Amino acid sequence: MAAPRGVRKKDLKIFVDTALEMGADDVRVIRASTILCEAWVRLKCQFGCGGYNKRLMCPPFTPAPAEMKEVVSCYRRAILIHAKDNNIVNEIIPHLEREIFFAGHYKALGLGSGPCRLCEKCDTGSRCKHPYEARPAMEACGIDVFATARANGMGIEVVHTRRRRGDYYGVILVD
Repeated sequence: MAAPRGVRKKDLKIFVDTALEMGADDVRVIRASTILCEAWVRLKCQFGCGGYNKRLMCPPFTPAPAEMKEVVSCYRRAILIHAKDNNIVNEIIPHLEREIFFAGHYKALGLGSGPCRLCEKCDTGSRCKHPYEARPAMEACGIDVFATARANGMGIEVVHTRRRRGDYYGVILVD
């Protein structure tokens, strides 16, 4: 499909602006090579998150770090999205992924933040009921979100309480 009128294939600024309009606090076009995949990250999901093995967008149903590293190596550019609210990130990612795809970037692939909460209870024995909205989290695929954010000059801190506000990131691999 051709890019919409006025959008050149190489121009990603329109998508940065869209993410900001949708509530992101910071959005940057980054080199995909700055996305760091590490084996230890997935263990943090397994030993520290209640979503492990309970949601299709969480491990062990998501790509392993080695596979994700290989996937990331197929891309040159990505869009890194930061918000102080997890829900904002997870609303922006599938919407923007779709827009980027229809603008001619057919490889567009989005990853969100934290466990998917679209269903009250995920049926891991069947297909996802929300394939157009649900995306695995960066960390569920072995991406070191802290190192990736910092490598791209974006702030991120550990949240010391169980409150939901903090630094949340999503990424869309573009081309």
